[in-house]
Amino acid sequence: MRYGDLSPAKRRVARPEEFVMESLNPFQIVQLQFDKAADRLGMPEWQRQLLKTPNRNVQVDFPVRMDDGVIRMFTGYRVQHNNVRGPYKGGVRFSPAVDLDEVKALASWMTWKTAVADVPFGGAKGGISCDPKSMSLGELERMTRRFTYEIADIIGPDTDIPAPDVNTNGEVMAWMLDTYSMYQRRDVFGVVTGKPVSLGGSYGRIAATGRGITQCAVETLRANGCDPKKMTAVVQGLGNVGSWTARLLAKEGVRIVGVSDVSAALVDAAGIDMAQLDAFFSTPGRLLKDFPKKRGTFLPRKEDLIGVQADILVPAATENVITLANVDTVRARFVVEGANGPTTPDADVMLDAKGIVVVPDILANSGGVIVSYYEWVQNTQREQWPESKVNAHLSEKLGTAIQGVLALAKQDKITLRMAAYMIAIGRVAEATRLRGYFP
Repeated sequence: MRYGDLSPAKRRVARPEEFVMESLNPFQIVQLQFDKAADRLGMPEWQRQLLKTPNRNVQVDFPVRMDDGVIRMFTGYRVQHNNVRGPYKGGVRFSPAVDLDEVKALASWMTWKTAVADVPFGGAKGGISCDPKSMSLGELERMTRRFTYEIADIIGPDTDIPAPDVNTNGEVMAWMLDTYSMYQRRDVFGVVTGKPVSLGGSYGRIAATGRGITQCAVETLRANGCDPKKMTAVVQGLGNVGSWTARLLAKEGVRIVGVSDVSAALVDAAGIDMAQLDAFFSTPGRLLKDFPKKRGTFLPRKEDLIGVQADILVPAATENVITLANVDTVRARFVVEGANGPTTPDADVMLDAKGIVVVPDILANSGGVIVSYYEWVQNTQREQWPESKVNAHLSEKLGTAIQGVLALAKQDKITLRMAAYMIAIGRVAEATRLRGYFP
């Protein structure tokens, strides 16, 4: 459905006071999102500062011996944003883009994500500034183990629980688990989540974020009177999150008409053959640009995928994908944020003015942290649940969160992002008050 096809009742004129000077700094973005909700909640400035400010910002610089014998220095971060509702919780990413502001933003989003999902965790995040694609498996393992040792005194199953994120996986979590257990001189399986199943990981964890995005999309579609089986979707980013989202949306009857990865963007109005795509990517290291498509076309610029005609757009890669520079090209009716912070605040204003429904990241991609919580529960209880039980718990927990956000948005005539932040901030503020910080 094109913007021009939207009924006038679903379009409005964006007011000048709704805009800010667009920033691509993720920490500034999450602060702006918080302040908009805090304004509506009537929260005084001192309370805002208490809830917005991370509790602890840790930077560690450490040496790693590379395969050629050279010692190289790496910089790692762990930001612990808030723990009034439970232990800090958040992933660890390996990327050249990692810096303190990015990690602070991601830790903040984790606080609001766990709160809107009503999971008894707080928010944290970590990362190492590196290029993992240029490193051997041995170099990655030595770097991971040294980083874990450097932060071992501030993490733990009742303190701060890392998990996989960009360019990290179950194997990286296994290294962290083993290093931390050596540090404690006992096995501590609950110190990380997203582990291999054979080391106490949870069935269903790998697909959990994509499963949650799919559930959010389907329930939002139905709340707006749309039949998923008559909808089309574009998924930007075919990592673990995006690939599972595309696969599960297709299972719900949604026709996938566009996908992209770091190498290319493929579009096919008739629908991409997901079985063929899955078979292609079953071999590690393959890129979409080499996909032997039966039909469809590769876009000259992969960035143009967000402007492809579809009912649903799922940005599932990185931050700052939809900005003022390209928001006018978005032609979807629904944007379901699979990545963290894919839409800048000013672009968000424009999407709302165009009548586009945005399911915010802190709700849409919370499936991963919900199942991480259930993995942690299984570890503490020395249990391992079947995947059917994990998925049932995820569906129930996330369904309650989705319906709560949809109801508040409808009641107050506000966006889903505003509703999600109001619920999340309200829960954290109430826990803070009960602990004695607020009068």
